[in-house]
Amino acid sequence: MNVLDSFKLDGKVAVVTGGYGHLGKAMSMALKEAGAEVFIAGRDKEKFLNAFGDANFEFVEMDILKTESIRKAFKSIASKNGKIDILINNAVNLKWGDAFMDDETWNSGVDGVLNSVFRCIREVVGFMKDGGSIVNISSMYGIVSPDFRIYEGYEKYTNPPHYGAAKAGVIQLTKYYAVKLAPTIRVNCISPGPFPSKEVQKSKGFIENLKNRVPLKRIGKPDELKGAVLFLASDASSFITGHNLIVDGGWTIW
Repeated sequence: MNVLDSFKLDGKVAVVTGGYGHLGKAMSMALKEAGAEVFIAGRDKEKFLNAFGDANFEFVEMDILKTESIRKAFKSIASKNGKIDILINNAVNLKWGDAFMDDETWNSGVDGVLNSVFRCIREVVGFMKDGGSIVNISSMYGIVSPDFRIYEGYEKYTNPPHYGAAKAGVIQLTKYYAVKLAPTIRVNCISPGPFPSKEVQKSKGFIENLKNRVPLKRIGKPDELKGAVLFLASDASSFITGHNLIVDGGWTIW
């Protein structure tokens, strides 16, 4: 097979949870541009329409906190297409908190970041009858602790402990299911680094702190995740499973 052909997704059915978000949109576009039929799974159809307009994407309602909602969404997609080939576990749902948050806030992070990935994996495998590729989205903060120095004066942006702990769990869950679902389904992970939202980017001082912490001296652009997602979703990575691909401008090597 020509190496460029190995990246093509013609005839593949892909699902991206939270696929209309800051990073999810770029991931969804990557799969679509490679030829896949892409379903955007989420709770807010208005956000979906604002993100994609009349582009050729399909919306499916899904609440990652509820098993029945996940099951219904996957069943709906498979009933139309007979299968699901690719799942990108990108969505998160949590309450933000400080270092000493209450139990309810802590549990929201574990449930909406880690448990939700488990639920989606469990419910999708029955529809990957011909094999498939699952790509979980973790974070650099699932690998290293926040550098609290960059948050001085910008405390509201400080990454909370339940997020990082749950994202670390996503990396381990990736390894577990890479073994459990082999040889038919591959399971890999991507850990993005500093890709601050447009709202956070309004804080020029904080963004300078982020840039100075990155060896490449800049923040990431959502489109810079496209190649990583397409690589792991496609046959270009056909002999790769259980891998965590770090896309962080070098953040975690320091």
